[in-house]
Amino acid sequence: MPAADASVPPAAGGNGARPVSGRARLRAAISAGRAVRGTFVKLAGEEPVDLVKAAGADFVVVDLEHSQLSEEQARRAVSRAAAIGLPALVRIPAVDSGLINRLLEAGAAGIQLSTLRSAAETAALLSATRYAPTGSRSISLAHPGANYSGVPLADYLAAERAAPPILVGQIETATTVDPLPDVVRGLDVAFLGVTDLAVSIGLGESGAFEERVREIRAAAGTSGSWCATPAAAAAAEAAGDRYVVIGSDLQFLAGSLRNLFTEGNR
Repeated sequence: MPAADASVPPAAGGNGARPVSGRARLRAAISAGRAVRGTFVKLAGEEPVDLVKAAGADFVVVDLEHSQLSEEQARRAVSRAAAIGLPALVRIPAVDSGLINRLLEAGAAGIQLSTLRSAAETAALLSATRYAPTGSRSISLAHPGANYSGVPLADYLAAERAAPPILVGQIETATTVDPLPDVVRGLDVAFLGVTDLAVSIGLGESGAFEERVREIRAAAGTSGSWCATPAAAAAAEAAGDRYVVIGSDLQFLAGSLRNLFTEGNR
């Protein structure tokens, strides 16, 4: 999505105004029902994040599930994204409160939890990302979000309450432990993990797959999905998805290399 589209409102500035965080801007866009587009980052280094920003994406998802990134590399990518004003979520395979806290303190705009099946998992995610009294996240001001203790505790907590971390839960199984409305309650986005969902239901079972997709979208306050191409993203948005992840840095690199070195292009 071109930067000029301005799906995510620009940061405030000038006249002494405090800049609006990338998290707050992305949250505002999602809450307003505007479609936002991002991509997965699976490669280490600052350059992939810089390229996503330069391309005009609304956000990025640093992938700690299906990549070879270490936690340190993921935190560096998140920090870089925060420094250049690009909201960065991190996809993780399971709720780990210590990991979540470190990622959020590094500047993550939110957490994307894979293979969400139960209301208990959603509750655990909420608790790990919220400070008391609504959650169990451990408090520290020794991180950039609090200007390394430069922000008073009361002001920091007020800002966190006003724009808490964005929570995305991937629904990607044929069934869930609890009813879908209970599983997605409290999430900002219910995300269609289309590949795992297709495998879970059975490849070739297109009717059952489409029915499950309709169920997930109906249960979601805001739905999102992964798409391989911009054309697929447009179709997903037409179907109602408002948080759309298009491919990944690794996918686009691989596709470009294949196109460059195929016999037909020599």
